[in-house]
Amino acid sequence: MRNILIIGATSAIAEATARRFAAAGARFHLVGRNAEKLAAIARDLEIRSGQPVAWESLDLDRLDLHPALLERAEHALGGIDVALIAHGILPDQAACQQSVEKTLAAIHTNALSVISLATLLANDFEMRGRGTLIAIGSVAGDRGRQSNYVYGAAKGMVNLFLQGLRNRLSKKGVQVITIKPGFVDTPMTAAFEKKGPLWAQPDQIAKGIVAAVERGRDEAYLPGLWRWIMLVIRHIPEGIFKRLRL
Repeated sequence: MRNILIIGATSAIAEATARRFAAAGARFHLVGRNAEKLAAIARDLEIRSGQPVAWESLDLDRLDLHPALLERAEHALGGIDVALIAHGILPDQAACQQSVEKTLAAIHTNALSVISLATLLANDFEMRGRGTLIAIGSVAGDRGRQSNYVYGAAKGMVNLFLQGLRNRLSKKGVQVITIKPGFVDTPMTAAFEKKGPLWAQPDQIAKGIVAAVERGRDEAYLPGLWRWIMLVIRHIPEGIFKRLRL
């Protein structure tokens, strides 16, 4: 039985992942903004897992609150085996282009708050010589594109940070996993036209996350087709790439 901390637990991907872990009887500490939704998810997981579920509502942009949050989670669970960092926002690229404040706010939520939590969790796992840290990145972080480079820059920062953590902790018994979804049908992408084979459902991503943990993966493009798509995109020469509308 694993003790699992899920940060951003009300996201569609996090909720679907929790349900899969619950089937194996995991115990949870859930964190998110929406108290009403957290309570509903907690009740559902208690039924699925047969275990009590602790939860709390918190503004994750408040970096100063992170140490106490992790202390409470440790106390509630009796130790954290797996931590999933899944919170984030999809900013309006056009609005960010006209506003330094909006750009920095998006980077704060999608990158700096993730890095803060990952640092604290990594240090705790390193001290104990075990633990699995998972963070939701994005294929958008693999290359800057005009359509979403503010979001992509934040996810790219997270990607590099997790690479460094993995390099540092690989011999310390700590698993660090970067999850890179492509297009996922969630409330965050409600404004998009969701058609075609590149769109996935949250449970598909959740299945891939659980598989990445069980197989000891370092990173996972989900669905797997995105690994090959992004391989091509990363290798387009800049002179050609800057003329494309991506």
